[in-house]
Amino acid sequence: MEKEQALFLSTCMETLTPSTYEIKKLETVGGTLPKFHQWTNGKKTLAAYEVTRPATETGYYFIFIDWHRNDIYYLVIYAHDKKTTFAELRQVQEIDGVPHIVWMYKPFKRDGKNDQRKAYFKQMFGSTTVQIKLPAVTSEVEGFFEQVFKLCQNRIKADRIVEVFDFEN
Repeated sequence: MEKEQALFLSTCMETLTPSTYEIKKLETVGGTLPKFHQWTNGKKTLAAYEVTRPATETGYYFIFIDWHRNDIYYLVIYAHDKKTTFAELRQVQEIDGVPHIVWMYKPFKRDGKNDQRKAYFKQMFGSTTVQIKLPAVTSEVEGFFEQVFKLCQNRIKADRIVEVFDFEN
């Protein structure tokens, strides 16, 4: 994602007065997010937020970061316990003239069951590719949050599906 797109989205998040989400801005120091996670230490960070949905008691961290130190910004979605990421969103494509973040479900577990995870994701959610419209105005940010939360919840379901069903028999 271009730096300008990341800045626009983070500015929209800051000016939003959401009805169904709570947004808490995290403090950056010198353009970085210190003591958050080893993967973020020392990397340029435009902004970081804790976004929660009190009605469902779910929340994620939204970090706008130069993830690979190459001036391409990502919106990295961290689990609320900060142990892992659920999505690293960077690819923006115009779809019907409107910019969308495009993300693909690609599990990298080391248990030999990634094909089952991908098949489940595709069967349940229609495709392994997710397209989320980028907000053009602040009033569209809650819809954006809704889609990102859905992506994360679907990812969690697909990642855990091998714990629910026995694919060996």
